[in-house]
Formats: sequence, structure tokens, C-alpha cells
Amino acid sequence: MMTSSRLLWPIIAVMTAASTACLLLGFGWAIKDMLYPAASEVTPDRTEQPEASALLPLERAKEIRIVAFGDSLTKGTGDTSGEGYVKLAAAGLQEKLGKPVRIVNNLAINGMLTSELSKKLDLGSGYRQAIKGANLILFTIGGNDLFQSARAANKGRPMSALQIASMMTALTKTMDDFEKIVHAIDTINADATIVYIGLYNPFYDVEQLRNGSLEVQQWNMNAYTILHKHPNMMMIPTFDLFERQIGKRLSEDHFHPNHEGYKQIAERIVSGLE
Repeated sequence: MMTSSRLLWPIIAVMTAASTACLLLGFGWAIKDMLYPAASEVTPDRTEQPEASALLPLERAKEIRIVAFGDSLTKGTGDTSGEGYVKLAAAGLQEKLGKPVRIVNNLAINGMLTSELSKKLDLGSGYRQAIKGANLILFTIGGNDLFQSARAANKGRPMSALQIASMMTALTKTMDDFEKIVHAIDTINADATIVYIGLYNPFYDVEQLRNGSLEVQQWNMNAYTILHKHPNMMMIPTFDLFERQIGKRLSEDHFHPNHEGYKQIAERIVSGLE
């Protein structure tokens, strides 16, 4: 028994020393990690949504391919330089992004109505093929629907004969076609950035027609509501660019923008794509 007791105490002493050494070693590593933390590799959360930005797909692209369509505003009617907002926006984006920006097609037609554009997108015409190859789509539509009947009523009469009520009727009839247009574009190319240029009231300086701005704003609000459902779509407002600058930014026909007016629209497009 005495021999066993003599052996037991040295064993206990060795084990105690070993335990103390382990504790001190662990404590040392803990202190080291607190004072000199090592870099760690963190696996990103793949479920996190990227920051919403209309410019993101354009930033990743090697070049910007623009397809434009719609009515006379996209055609550039009224701009004596022949540029219009499409060419001006393309030049502005190229300067801003530092990469090639190419206008693949400008398919705009003077006088085009929402119903006509909807049919062209639905019939599988060259519009669909052009849209498939674009990563930036610019379009205008709706102005002729709102103002065509009013302009027709003005034929041979003073400007005061324009009827704002006819604009409201057109507004109700054409929003369905606008929604079909938006749906068609999204179906054809859901990856492109789509920019719709909102409407303005070219008759804001005519006292009897100033209230037409209310119908224009109603159209813009309805259009935005439809576009807002699609993260890759946006609307560029223009009404404030013209309402108090009619004389400076409209062409001689008192309807379409002049070069300065189109320049303002283009600058807003480029700025809006930040």
C-alpha cells in the first residue's frame, strides 16, 4: 500500500501540471486572437438581394445596345439638328460609362397610338427581333392618344376650342393598351433596362388648356403604376421640363420639343440611370 501511495502522488502532480499547462496555452491563444485577430473568409449570403439600380445590367455590359420606338418624340420631330433625345442620350451615356453605346434601331413613327404600338409588338414584327438584341430600350407613347382628338377639335378654330374632356376619355381607353405594351416588352426581353419617357402638356401656356396638365399627370401616374411592377423598368418625368419653359423648349409647332427640349430629356435619362 505504501508503494502504491508513493507512486500515486507523483502521477497526480504530473497530471495537474499538464492540465495547468493546457489551460495556460488555451488562455494564451485566446489573448492572441483578441489582440491580433486573424482575417477570416466569410461566405456571402446568396439570398441577399442586390441593390436596386437600373444601371447595373448596363454597367456589366461591354457595350450598350439601344432600341427605341414609339411616337414622334422618340423620332425626334421638332429638333432641327436631327438628333432628338435618343442620339443625345446615347452620347451622354457613352461619355458617362466610358464604353461603346450603339443605337441599333429607332423604330419610332410619327402619330403612333398606343393601340398601334401594341399590335406591332403582338404580331411578331421586326420590333420583337430588335427588342431581343437590346440591353437598353427607350420609348414614348400616349401623347397622340391624349392630344389627337383635342388637336382635331382645334382645326379651323381658336385654341380655346380644344376640349380637355376628350383627353380624359382617351386616357381611360388607352391605359389598357399601355399595359399590354409593357407586358409585351417584358415578355420579349426581361433582362433589358426599359425607360419610358413620361408626358408633358404642350398647351400649358394657354390659359383655357392649363388644366390639361391634370390629365397628363393622371396618365403619368397610371403609367408609373404599371411600370413599377417590373424592377427593370423606369419612367423619366418630363412635365416639369416644359410647363414653365414652353417658349424656350418647344418647336414652332407648339407641340414637339426643339433641340433644347430634347437635350433636357436626354440629360434626365442619363441622370436617371445612375
